[in-house]
Amino acid sequence: MPREAPYRALADVLHARVLSGEWDIGERLPSRVRIAEEYGVGRNVVQRAMDRLIAEGLLEGRAGSGTYVRTPRERLRLVRSRHHARRGGSPRSAGTSAGGHPDPRERGRADAWDADSQVRVPAPEAIAERLGIRPGDPCVTTRYEFLAEGHPVQLSESWEPMALTGGTPVVLPETGPLAGKGVPARMRSIGVVVDTVVEMPRPARATPAQANLLGISAGDLVLRTERTIYAADGRPVETADIVIPDERRAVVYEFGVERCVR
Repeated sequence: MPREAPYRALADVLHARVLSGEWDIGERLPSRVRIAEEYGVGRNVVQRAMDRLIAEGLLEGRAGSGTYVRTPRERLRLVRSRHHARRGGSPRSAGTSAGGHPDPRERGRADAWDADSQVRVPAPEAIAERLGIRPGDPCVTTRYEFLAEGHPVQLSESWEPMALTGGTPVVLPETGPLAGKGVPARMRSIGVVVDTVVEMPRPARATPAQANLLGISAGDLVLRTERTIYAADGRPVETADIVIPDERRAVVYEFGVERCVR
């Protein structure tokens, strides 16, 4: 069997030392030069080992200061309810019950948000495929940022085809007569009935831009959920990418059980 890469072996050793309590939470680790000398490896090996532990959330790097043992954060619950999902609420209402009120089972719920919409944005190929339109077709894209007690907890990027909403009072999700009311209510006002919401969650690594907005490190684990909302005739009317830091949120999916009458 091939020998384990040196940086991985060193990462495992440093991981064990941190868990043993050799360095307290918030304490700075020895310099990379010192660790390299201690283990007889190159500085690049130390750098890669520490980068791995930073990505895992065990350590944190502070510019111009060094590398520290990271303070563990409680992973708060984010409830994704089937009943709420079928209503297709505005992305800023994530974490609410079917009635739009805060879910009592969820702590650390987003209490502040910001949204920015742009019109006539050409659909990238992947978005066009999800919306059933041609690449380059004009869309309205809205980017959301959510805060809980001043800390960033979620990002969302929503896309809607302008062929559907262009020229109507609801072309912008967060302005107009139905601002913030959610996709179903807005679509209903223009004669489109929403029928189905499909969510596909998958683990991913934070991009530099996402990391900057969420206050985490590039490469940290995130949960990326691809959500698409469909009309009753099968047309996709909106698609969104929802990004949640893995270390801060435990996402819980809630589904009802269909009842059979015999």
